[in-house]
Amino acid sequence: MEVYEILKREIRAAQTLQLKPFIPDNMMEHMLKGIDAWIFRNEPMKNHTTFKVGGPADIFVMPGNTSGLLLVLQICHENNLPYFVIGNGSNLLVRDGGIRGVVISLKSLTKIRLADDNRIYAQAGVMMPDLSKTALEYGLAGLEFAEGIPGSIGGGVAMNAGAYGGEIKDIFCKAKVIDKNLQLIEIDLEFMDFGYRKSVVQEQGYIVCGVTMQLAPGDKVEIAAKMADFRGRRQEKQPLEKPSAGSTFKRPPGHFAGKLIMDAGLQGFSIGGAQVSEKHCGFVINKGDATAADILELIQHVQHTVKDKFGVMLETEVKVLGE
Repeated sequence: MEVYEILKREIRAAQTLQLKPFIPDNMMEHMLKGIDAWIFRNEPMKNHTTFKVGGPADIFVMPGNTSGLLLVLQICHENNLPYFVIGNGSNLLVRDGGIRGVVISLKSLTKIRLADDNRIYAQAGVMMPDLSKTALEYGLAGLEFAEGIPGSIGGGVAMNAGAYGGEIKDIFCKAKVIDKNLQLIEIDLEFMDFGYRKSVVQEQGYIVCGVTMQLAPGDKVEIAAKMADFRGRRQEKQPLEKPSAGSTFKRPPGHFAGKLIMDAGLQGFSIGGAQVSEKHCGFVINKGDATAADILELIQHVQHTVKDKFGVMLETEVKVLGE
């Protein structure tokens, strides 16, 4: 009961901060014993997104296990508090005003284990490159495409992440998710309704807790060579040296977003500290001093320009949160 009351008090305190400016003295950290979770007030979201921009979240919580996650969700529901669940923040753009309510990060859910029949189980916060390296250690093939994808497996399942001809749907077996009624359920491949950058997880608002992937025995040398090849291609063609959210736009039917943007004459185009990458036009990057407003304005400029020139409306892969 003590843990429950501590977390409830901190979340309720955040409501009183919503009408006040950021107060550094009120930043605090607690280790919530029993549920293995950390809680912060006014946590800058630029520290939790790969764009490296974003104002503070009223409350930022990192549960270390599923029971802690369920407890935080229960408190949010009971107090009618808005909440947002994030992974590595690699497909997020948080506005400069920050996020009112509670941000629940799954970054601490990082356990991996080898299951039966050449399967690997990973909690939602495990980074996809770490998964591919684990598969290599076990001599299991199928996750090579995940090498270099800057996201967690939970987010990867939600959006059916993929690269170089591979997608999550190709190796997905089953997942443990929390539904809207805060029930922990298990869903299989048939139920997932995977499509291009979508799944039932997005459609139903599920929260992924853990994923089981079906792999196949492979030769370690061949697996490592394929991973090195994919890694080399990324380094050669993508602006990995600058903060970004990866590919900013989805691939429009019959086209490539990067080529449309380049053909529209937008290569290297900047607004404030945000820029269309000169290395790969499908990436909007933070040159180092961008605001979320800069990035949003640049994304909209790209969309309008491409629509005017080619009649194609680019849809973003990036999810925008906050105010």
